[in-house]
Amino acid sequence: MLLEMMNGKVAVAIMLMASIVLGNHTNAQKQIPFKVIVNKALIAAEKQSLLMAKKYEEQEGRLPRTFEKDKDVSSDSRWWCSGFFPGVLWYLYENNRNAELLKYAKLYTARVEREKYTTDNHDVGFMLYCSFGNGLRLTGDPSYNEVLLTGAKSLATRYKPEVGLIRSWDHNKKLWQYPVIIDNIMNLELLLWASRYSGDPVFKRISISHADKTIQHHFRPNSSSYHLVSYDTLSGQPHLKQTHQGAANESAWSRGQAWGLYGYTYLYRETKEQRYLEQAKKIATFIIDHPRMPKDYIPYWDFDAPQIPNTPRDASAAALIAAALTELSDYVGGAESKKYRMVVETQIRTLASPEYTAAVGENGDFILKHSTGAYPMQSEVDVPLTYADYYYLEALTRLKNKK
Repeated sequence: MLLEMMNGKVAVAIMLMASIVLGNHTNAQKQIPFKVIVNKALIAAEKQSLLMAKKYEEQEGRLPRTFEKDKDVSSDSRWWCSGFFPGVLWYLYENNRNAELLKYAKLYTARVEREKYTTDNHDVGFMLYCSFGNGLRLTGDPSYNEVLLTGAKSLATRYKPEVGLIRSWDHNKKLWQYPVIIDNIMNLELLLWASRYSGDPVFKRISISHADKTIQHHFRPNSSSYHLVSYDTLSGQPHLKQTHQGAANESAWSRGQAWGLYGYTYLYRETKEQRYLEQAKKIATFIIDHPRMPKDYIPYWDFDAPQIPNTPRDASAAALIAAALTELSDYVGGAESKKYRMVVETQIRTLASPEYTAAVGENGDFILKHSTGAYPMQSEVDVPLTYADYYYLEALTRLKNKK
């Protein structure tokens, strides 16, 4: 009994010491200037991502997807995430213009080029704009224009004027007539680029129609969004609304909310339409002020997950939110802008800490830990994800470039 009591006291003491150490670490992290946090995070990300680039260099056509059950998981260019790792390398090159990063950014970008002819899914924007789009922005390589314009033409084939939206998926036709997911808002950026570059207004008209109908039908009165809305192909009106990757049809799937926030923020940048700024601000309010948003602003995978707080977080949603709010803070003023920047700083300090950032050489060479892909399908739960790293680096780059 005495030994058990002593063991118990030792255990409590160890827990207290661990708590103190963790608390000291957290407090120490808060004392570090934010610019230092950002710069250190970029340096660590470069080391990790170069290890990833070298790992897949000789694996022709392969691109990193996740690291699950201690195993590397990769894909070819067909997977919707194929453009993100090239984008990671481009952001790192933007921050440290060394020849090795440029070599790998070009190598992995080239692996995605064939997707410019893809017409059977809506993810061409993710695939090409994150890779070739960033490459064009940073190098001006004229050959990248052709890839992006061809890809935009391919994406535009999925637009049906009678519905006024770009179709997302072609499967599950017994249930969905014309499914459109909130993620699709992200792919309009490629079309808006194509309209500017080519002078063809059709690309912009498609984008505006898709964005406006999404506001009309995807969002609830509280500014949360459904994941999927399926439209009747004759009337062009919704016949079904679901949250396919969320906890329930009426729940707020975290990454879905982040897609919407990011989408309407850049739509305002590209079009200067005030309604898109207002939509972005409404979504931001829903996300930031949600009673189940943790204090560190790294959301649970769904704001309405019944197991909260004993359920996974989603670092990918946090990274998306951070990238979006960093930009959105430039389009508003006063207290609103300060609020957005406070949230971003809290998120980045958390994501850049050992709790979410992997040690170099660990985590399958991904930067961030603790993302959630599709929890209801038990797919990619509490793992690193390539798009989490991409939007994290985008957020860090935007923050570094702020005056």
